[in-house]
Amino acid sequence: MVDVELSQPPFTFLDEEGRERVRSGIDLAYFDRDEIILDAGQPGEYVFLIHKGEVAELDPTLPGAQSRIGHYTAGDLFGAISILNGKSRYRFRAEQECLCYLLPKGLFKQLCEAYPAFAEFFRQRLAQKTRLLTERRAEGGVTMAGFMLARVGECMRDPLLVAGTTSIAEAVHTLNDSHADSLLVQGEAGPGMVTKTDLLNALVLEGRAQESPVQAVAHFALVKATPGQYLFEVLVQMTRFKVERVVVMEDDAPVGVVELTDVLSYFSSRSYVVSLQVEQANSLEALAAASRRTPELVRALMAQGVKLRFAMGLLAALNGRIMNKAWGFLIDEHYHADSCLIVMGSEGRGEQILKTDQDNGLILADDLAWPDCHEQMQRLTETLIELGYPPCPGNIMVSNPEWVGTETQWRGRIAQWAASRDGESLMRLAIMLDSHAVAGNPALLERLREELFERCSRDEILLSYFARTALRFSTPLTLFGSLKKPQHGVDIKKGGIFPIVHGVRTLALERRITATSTLDRLEALVADGRLEERFAEDLGEALSLFTELRLRQQLERLDDPEGRGEEPDRVVVQELSSLERDLLREALHIVKDFKQRLSHRFHLEYS
Repeated sequence: MVDVELSQPPFTFLDEEGRERVRSGIDLAYFDRDEIILDAGQPGEYVFLIHKGEVAELDPTLPGAQSRIGHYTAGDLFGAISILNGKSRYRFRAEQECLCYLLPKGLFKQLCEAYPAFAEFFRQRLAQKTRLLTERRAEGGVTMAGFMLARVGECMRDPLLVAGTTSIAEAVHTLNDSHADSLLVQGEAGPGMVTKTDLLNALVLEGRAQESPVQAVAHFALVKATPGQYLFEVLVQMTRFKVERVVVMEDDAPVGVVELTDVLSYFSSRSYVVSLQVEQANSLEALAAASRRTPELVRALMAQGVKLRFAMGLLAALNGRIMNKAWGFLIDEHYHADSCLIVMGSEGRGEQILKTDQDNGLILADDLAWPDCHEQMQRLTETLIELGYPPCPGNIMVSNPEWVGTETQWRGRIAQWAASRDGESLMRLAIMLDSHAVAGNPALLERLREELFERCSRDEILLSYFARTALRFSTPLTLFGSLKKPQHGVDIKKGGIFPIVHGVRTLALERRITATSTLDRLEALVADGRLEERFAEDLGEALSLFTELRLRQQLERLDDPEGRGEEPDRVVVQELSSLERDLLREALHIVKDFKQRLSHRFHLEYS
């Protein structure tokens, strides 16, 4: 029996009996440097699991260096697809002396029949494999199933519904008899809500009679959900809209209510502890204390296996609330309706998990008189630095007058950037396209974004210049595929994240898609018919993988007081597991395919 390590997928899909069959049935073979282990067109007879050495995957139909499409090292396996398909599509050549475990075709097929999950592993797409990786990383505390996959229907309370003509006195008795904190009130356009606090204020502060109808004090602008939604999505909504209750609707009728206390007891996580600290902060000092806890929350979410999209949504909502509260503490309410604080870049897209450089600006109504605006914005920038948001090296901040202006001034800037088409102007258009309002009047931003779409979406020459930036950095497939393994690592931001984010941003600009997050833009592009659903899903999963690998580097740097960790944008291939290397290779191929599509659509191959 051969002693072989079987603690990684796909062997984790076997039980102990299945793994014993592998150990009993495999053999060990030696391959010399440059020896062809499996050739293109050759029937597959073995699954090869590398013990020592390196193997190149080659496409013999491609010329020279382009033929190298993948590379495998210790712990990687290959050859399974050649058995499933009947023959190998590619050539596998030893890059140096290699030792490989050989799993015979007959035994491999028996295992596939006996263990469907084992067989499915070899047919999975990137989206499915990344879900597997996320599940494997979940550790301790609330499991991924409990934390991430819980549905609203599992956590909602039965609704207490009263007629709109019910008196305030009757409503109070109903609440007391039910030991509840809120009631739903029937209205002509749908249900409203009234809480104990609303009823108390109506009687004491407003002086309403006990016989007054409850509909007069009910709130009809509700945050709603459906029973099938993820509970985690509701948690994000509660944070974003500053509410403690969400009404659950089905077929236009209320079927339940989810309260903050329900979510807290279900998750028992740090998420809402931090959210509550932000909401309850009554000073900048208290707000700073809550803000400092966000890295702790990020670690908890990642350890619990929460899907990155939901984690980004929650953190974006929290960061928005922190900035909104800082704005409220510093800026006189007199200016709120005629100004809009915006965040741009990754923060605007809701894709910045850990706090990084500030990218913000201020839009002012044309007729607003604000004499000390510059001094106030200088103070806001300094306050955000104290809250953990470092200053922008490019000075894209409200303390810089270039990023503060009236609507008319901003329209002029957009026109100038669109006409110039140089690198700096295109960058400014891009971050403005990603902008998101966090305080003040969002209508000011909406009008400017509409101006941007109107001016740029039909300008084919500008779109071509805009798209070309996505091809600025080479995809590190040749470097990675040849396994030169640079000690400084592969730049995951330039090689993976940026081409997806900017390429999708370009398509969104062309199609006048108002969503700002890359994943939401991908969904809109599918609905618009611009991208196939399967390819868009793989692009989204590739982006999530790159972002998670980068986040892991960032967290390691936070843990290193000397700051000696790896650069946050660089991933050292040698430190990845075999599954992570496999996923990274697939994800980079998807990026390469996407860049080719962009090049074809915007005729960049001729530029």
